[in-house]
Formats: sequence, structure tokens, C-alpha cells
Amino acid sequence: MKNLLSISIISLSVLLSCKNAQVSKTVTETKTVSKNLTDNQLMDKVQSDALKYFWDFAEPKSLLGRERYHEDNIYPDNDKHVITTGGSGFGLMTILVGVDRKFIPRQEAVKRLTHIADFLEKADRFHGAWSHWINGETGKVVPFGKKDNGGDLVETAFLTQGIICVREYFKNGNAEEKALAAKMDKLWKGIEWNWYTKGGEKVLYWHWSPSYGWEMNFPLEGYNECLITYILAASSPNYSIDSETYNKGWSRNGTYTTDRTKYGLPLYVKHNYAEEFGGPLFWSQYSYLGLDPRGLSDKYVKSYWDLNRNHVLIDYKYCVENPLKYKGYSEKYWGLTAGYTRNKDGSVGYAAHQPMKEDLGVITPTAALSSMPYTPKESMAVLRFLYDEKPNFIGQAGPYDATSLNFGDWTTPRYLAIDQGTIAPMIENYRTGLLWNLFMNAPEIRSGLKKIGFKSTEHQIQ
Repeated sequence: MKNLLSISIISLSVLLSCKNAQVSKTVTETKTVSKNLTDNQLMDKVQSDALKYFWDFAEPKSLLGRERYHEDNIYPDNDKHVITTGGSGFGLMTILVGVDRKFIPRQEAVKRLTHIADFLEKADRFHGAWSHWINGETGKVVPFGKKDNGGDLVETAFLTQGIICVREYFKNGNAEEKALAAKMDKLWKGIEWNWYTKGGEKVLYWHWSPSYGWEMNFPLEGYNECLITYILAASSPNYSIDSETYNKGWSRNGTYTTDRTKYGLPLYVKHNYAEEFGGPLFWSQYSYLGLDPRGLSDKYVKSYWDLNRNHVLIDYKYCVENPLKYKGYSEKYWGLTAGYTRNKDGSVGYAAHQPMKEDLGVITPTAALSSMPYTPKESMAVLRFLYDEKPNFIGQAGPYDATSLNFGDWTTPRYLAIDQGTIAPMIENYRTGLLWNLFMNAPEIRSGLKKIGFKSTEHQIQ
């Protein structure tokens, strides 16, 4: 059966620099001033740097996030125009961080977000869901694989997290902001989540294609990065799933829990294909940019906060223990998640880095940086190490996607939207809870969480 990770691993595309200097700062500045910054100032810096990916380097026609941005301007597939749906959702939240921290003008952000909403409204949709990749120039689907040329429900869910946060942020603003919120509301309410149960099966399916129907045949079953898909499907005011679909589908009839521990830390759930250590760290991030794990529980997991924090700590402890003896792994240089990697021949590849089974000696900075809410001390150590001691690992949009001390200070001057897009939102959730509060404040989300049995000590669920 096709592994969930493999869908994340296939990514190949895009990025051309767009000449917008509103948040641009030179790499030289990064190399000379970081040691003089306080922790708060350094968090400001990495957040504003990560914002450049979605502001300075956005695809110029759609203004959405390109699949990837290469400072070396080498794109083997000549597809700089391809945008990524899920990464663009993270980009929407990154832009909100930029507005809230006054990195970018609020009015300019509203104009850009309105343009984005209009593009998404006209782009190809499949029973309301967008495809994984979209041609930024035309709005037409770009196949992610031969049969993956239709709706991608998981990528749509990641995008929708951002759409709802934008709606909530601007819904009480001036006339232009209210109009933006209304556009985002329409986009969210047009997604036919229940269509993706393949005629009423008690499970959600990842793909549907107008050419191949359900031939991809990939049911969404936990545990991995896809929890947010069920939350949104349960919360939809027009196309909702019932609680039985969550219980039978996502939780595998309640069989996805575990009593297993690692380094004395309970895992709580069976991570798909990664039951010993847990999966790549993006599993503790993608669904939780908006969904607040603090005080969150259901009948299967007594604490989603502990689930995620333990997942990160296990990764941290594994890297510090360093059983494969890679050079450089330490308390200030750790973090395994999916992203670019170094192949054996020295070329750039892609891998779902995780403890033991796919630990290749490559540290992906977003892994620790986007874990800031769970492990602030350990994550800050990585952030300061990168900016203070490894300026060659820092580029125009912050830390490069892949780095390695094991291979002689190796890095590649390249970025991925899905990795760079989690940094600013998750650091902001640590600092102020901005995205968590926006998303959890949405009335549909509160109702949906209640319907499928969630409770929260931080937010009212009704």
C-alpha cells in the first residue's frame, strides 16, 4: 500500500525571484548582526526572513507560494510557475504574522490576499477541492502524478487552515477587509468534504480525479499529518462528515492508540510506519498551525499537547544520542523532517528524514524551528546556532532547507514552501498564540470539534 510519506516525497517544482523588496534584507546583514540580537529579536528576524518566501518570492501572477525557490536558479523540470496548495496555506498564515508584527503594511497584505482569493475562486476545483499543484499563470491543475490530476483533500485542508485564519483576522475590519473575509468564507464553504468519502464510506479519501475517479484509492487513516482534514470535514457547514467517519476512519476504529514509550516518553498513538520513534516532525506541525493542541483531548488521546511535545522530544533525544554517529548532531543542531537531502553521490534529493529508518545525516532547520511551541529552549538553541555560527546556512528567506555538518558544512541554496511556511506561524503560536486563537475562534471549528468528541481547556468548544 502506498505510504502516506511517499505523497509528500514526490514534490518537484518551482520558484523564480519576484522583485519585491518590502521585507528584503541582505544576507550580509544576517551574517553580521545576529550575535547582537536578543532571543525576541532573533525570532523577529527568522520570521521576517521566512516571510520573504511568500512575499518577495511569490509566483508573480497568482501571488501564491511556489512549490520551491532555488537561489541557484537551477530548476531541472523548468516549472517555476507551479504553486503548491498546502504550502500556500502556510503562506497565508505567514502573511498574517507579517501583518501582525508590522513587517508588511496591512493594506498591502489585504490587496494581495484579495488577489489570491480571486485566483483560488477561478482555479480548477474538484468538488470544491483544489489539486496539489496548480499552474500559477493559468489556474489549471498540474498533475502531481499520472493519476493525481484532480482534487487533493489533504493539501486542500492545509490551504483551508490559512483561509479560515485570514477570514477571522479581517472579518471585523474596514469595508475592504470585510470583503476579503467574505471571499475567504465562500472558498471554505464551497469544499465538498463529504464527497471524498467515496459514496458514504466511513473514511475520507485523499484523491479524486475526473479522469481516474477513485483509482488512487488512498484512505486517510491515522496517525500522520492529516488530522486537520477530519477536523475541517467535520466542521463544514454545508458538506460535513459525521462522527462515525472520524472514529472508524481516522482512528481505525480506535485501534491507533499505543502504550509504547521511547526514552521514557509515551507516544500515545501508532505513527504510521514509524511506531518506535514517531514520524518526521512535520506530523507535529502541519495540522497544528491552526488547531491548538494546548489542552486538547478526545476519547483516544488525553493530551494532544503531550503527544506532540513527546514526539519532538523523542526526535531531539535521538539526535543527541546520535546512534548512527553523524558529525555535528548535538543539543544545538538537531531536527529530522521531510525535505531536501544529500544523496550519496553529493547531488540534491528529497527524503522524509526521521530517526533510524531515514536518518541520512541531514538536519532540516524547520524541524526544530517549527517546534518552538513544544521545545522553546531546545529550538532556540538551534535558531541561535544557525544565525550566530553558521551564516553559510542562511539565505535570503532564512535558513536553507537542508544542512549537514557531517558532510563538511554542506547545504543547498534552496527552499520548499511546505518547510519554510511553518516557521513563522509556529514561532508566532509560541509567542502569542495568534494562529491558534484565530482558527479556534471560528464558530464552525468549535462546533465540528464538539461533534467528533474533542474537548479543550484553552478554547470554548460548542
